[in-house]
Amino acid sequence: MEINILLVDDSAFMRQILKEKISEIDGLNVVATARNSQEAFQKIKQFNPDLITLDIEMPGMNGLETLKVIKESYDIPVMMMSSLSGKEITIEALEAGAIDFIEKPADIKNQGESFKKQIEFVMKQFFNRTQEMTAPRSNDEGSNPNKSRPNAVRALAIGASTGGPRALLQVMKDLPEGINVPIFIVQHMPKGFTASFAQRMDAVSPVKVVEAYDGMPVEGGKAYVAPGDHHMTVKNRRIQLSQTDKIHGVRPAVDHLFSSAAESYGSRLIGVVLTGMGKDGTEGLKKIKTNGGYTFAQDKESSLVFGMPGNAIQNKVIDEVVNLEELTDALNQVLGGRK
Repeated sequence: MEINILLVDDSAFMRQILKEKISEIDGLNVVATARNSQEAFQKIKQFNPDLITLDIEMPGMNGLETLKVIKESYDIPVMMMSSLSGKEITIEALEAGAIDFIEKPADIKNQGESFKKQIEFVMKQFFNRTQEMTAPRSNDEGSNPNKSRPNAVRALAIGASTGGPRALLQVMKDLPEGINVPIFIVQHMPKGFTASFAQRMDAVSPVKVVEAYDGMPVEGGKAYVAPGDHHMTVKNRRIQLSQTDKIHGVRPAVDHLFSSAAESYGSRLIGVVLTGMGKDGTEGLKKIKTNGGYTFAQDKESSLVFGMPGNAIQNKVIDEVVNLEELTDALNQVLGGRK
């Protein structure tokens, strides 16, 4: 299968570099390029691409505004191309329906190969997700009906990847006020973007949301987001960060968080795996289950990509498979607090 791509970027240099790098990847084909939103709309009609890459910072209508117009009329996945200077608007774009983003390197001439690998990984993983979406669909197939929801929860751990920012924002927005347990979050995201993502969640959530730092004390009623490029674990009521090897090609990894939280909180831990590519989180969920904790997975219908939750369901480490709305209701029930 060949993936036809429309590149939208106001820089002629960047359009050329992107086209060259993508053309070197088997299965990816740049059918057209555009320098602004007006050209992009014309090229979409003309070429009907499988995927659009969209620059964040453009004169006139910026990437976020262009994305919103595209999403109103087309069911074409859009991937943002972002630099650190556009990190806040990148988070807004993910919330508005972008499937993911690729970070532009500061020195693309010398970092071209690693940039190409990132493009290949993200794009091919997204389009190969069909294979990942064969896991059980219904709650009956993926749930454990003999296990009741816990009523004395001491911590909540959540892991997500592609599609996760939008799902996490909904989960955090709908949490009840007055909850007194810590919440630990791993969202696959590069260094420099997680602080903005934490701030965005903090703006909509009834609990305080922060980007974690090494040695940070754990408090109830606060959510801790793993910083990009750092694994996050919890021990002795403190956050521990490390830059040990990536697992599943990512850092931070959900498995590290889930495994450490299982040791710290035992049967009073809830683990949640949301939409995302790959299989990160399954081994950690297995440890949560072994230690008596309770686990949720987002269902296929409400997941942008069913890889992570689907893999966990197939490995029988999930107590309940729920859609996103059901998940917020379930968390409200087990975490207590006030709506």
